[in-house]
Amino acid sequence: MLPEKKILPLHEILNPINSDLDRVEKLIMENLETDIPLLTQVGQYILQSGGKRVRPALLLFAAKTVGSLNENAYLAANVIEYIHTATLLHDDVVDNADLRRSKKSARSIWGNEASVLVGDYLFTVSFKYISAFKNHDIVEVLSIATTQIARGEILQLTRDNTETTEAEYMEIIFHKTASLIAAAMEIGAIIGGANEAQRLAIYECGKNIGIAFQLIDDGLDYDVGNEKLGKSTGVDLKERKITLPLSHLLKHAKTTDKDKILNILEKDEITNDDVAEVQQLMMEYESLKYTIDQSKYYIGKAIEQLYTLPENEYRNSIEALANFIVYRNQ
Repeated sequence: MLPEKKILPLHEILNPINSDLDRVEKLIMENLETDIPLLTQVGQYILQSGGKRVRPALLLFAAKTVGSLNENAYLAANVIEYIHTATLLHDDVVDNADLRRSKKSARSIWGNEASVLVGDYLFTVSFKYISAFKNHDIVEVLSIATTQIARGEILQLTRDNTETTEAEYMEIIFHKTASLIAAAMEIGAIIGGANEAQRLAIYECGKNIGIAFQLIDDGLDYDVGNEKLGKSTGVDLKERKITLPLSHLLKHAKTTDKDKILNILEKDEITNDDVAEVQQLMMEYESLKYTIDQSKYYIGKAIEQLYTLPENEYRNSIEALANFIVYRNQ
């Protein structure tokens, strides 16, 4: 069990690296300025649409936990955010999503073609920047992570929501979400001068934070009080996404309740009333509680890895950010 503690607000957690994040933010926007207006408009739209820059922050914190920052750290943080943004653009096309962070998705404004091509541009320009480091380890970490992200997308596309096991779901979220967060922290460790043991611990920490991050996000989709966190209720269900709460519910529901859920998933359009019915079943079978408990478990594993690293304000900030991710809605 994690100890009870006060969960700090995000702005307070990020205070130790505020000036560093400002430099990253400047790079993110400057490097999007191109002679193709559509490219600049789409990129800036999604990059300015409410993201918390969690991945760049974790990269910077990891570097400072074991050492110090250099110019490469800011560019690497920029690259990580570009890759994350590219995955969002592609995800929305695959999912036919009309909303992203409670705003219109890029695809609903500029179309699927523009979203895919801008996402491709962000991927390719990221490797142009990262190759300038002339650091094989960083290039390898990023290459592995981007391959894993693509694998996760394909795994999700080829899995049926009603038959996907928990183990398969965990494999998908490792590839789709946790791999990039782990890579961000490992790159920070490399830049900061970590030894092999520290680098491995930071990678494992990032992986577990990433798994917990996705678990809590999936759980919030079925939490009737999550609007205050900027995520509309029922989006995952309406898009028929594979998530742990739904997988758990289908596994444990009685036959009559399972049939209700399957009938909803087979409908041409899933309504708000359908979402409310599934949310009620989530409460009855404790599927939401199970998902949140799993998220807490993985955050506990992440923090265990942190405790093998030097104790300083930056390590403490990673712990605070990890706890914020899971406990911010409680």
